[in-house]
Amino acid sequence: MAAWEELHRMICSVRFARAEIIFQEGEPAFGLYIICTGKVKLAKRSPEGKIQIMKLLGPGEILGEKSSFDHEVYSAYAKTLEDTKLHFIERADFIDFLTQHPEVALKLLDKLSRELKAFQGKLIETAYQNSTLRLARMLLLMAKTYGEPAPLGIYVGLELSRAELAEMASISTETAIRTLSQFKDQGLIELEGHKIYIHDREKLASLTEPLRVTLRENLL
Repeated sequence: MAAWEELHRMICSVRFARAEIIFQEGEPAFGLYIICTGKVKLAKRSPEGKIQIMKLLGPGEILGEKSSFDHEVYSAYAKTLEDTKLHFIERADFIDFLTQHPEVALKLLDKLSRELKAFQGKLIETAYQNSTLRLARMLLLMAKTYGEPAPLGIYVGLELSRAELAEMASISTETAIRTLSQFKDQGLIELEGHKIYIHDREKLASLTEPLRVTLRENLL
C-alpha cells in the first residue's frame, strides 16, 4: 500500500477520446502510461504503410515501459479504441521508484519475460498457421480477456473494424471478411456491425488445436 501511495503522488491523469493517438512511433519516450479505463492498441507501421497491431491493452496495463528503460523513443504508436483515461509517470520518477521498490521491479521483469515468450510464439504462429486458425485464436483471446455474456453469445468486448481485426491476426482484410462470413455460416459466431459474438465457443476452439489459449500476454 505504501508503494502505491508513493507512486500515486508521481502520476498525472490524462484523458483521450476514442481514436486519438497517445504517442507516435519514434517520439521521445518521456515516460510511461497506466491505463485506468478504456482500451488501447499498440501498433507499428511498415515503410510500405502496412499496419501490424502488436498488442491490445486494457485497465491496469502499462504502455511505454520498455522504451522508458532504454532512454530512447517509443518503438510503436498507441491509439485509443474507446474513450480512455490514463496515468502518466515521468521516466526519471519511475526509475527512481523501481530503485526504491525492487519487488515491483521483479514483477515488471516477470511481465516482460512472459510477453517476450508470447511474442516468440506469435512469430511461430504467423509463420506456420493458416488464417482460419489465427483468426479463431484471436477471437477466443479477445473473448477470454474482454468478453461479456450477451443474448447473441459471448461478445468479444471490442468493436474493431475488419481491417483492425486483420492487422491483429496478420492476415489481409479480405481474408478476415471472408473467414468471418464462413464462421457465421458454420454457426460459430454472430455479427452485428463491428460487434462479434461467439455463438459456439467449443467448436471455434477446436479450430485452434493444438494452439493454447492461455496467457493474457498472448494477445499481441
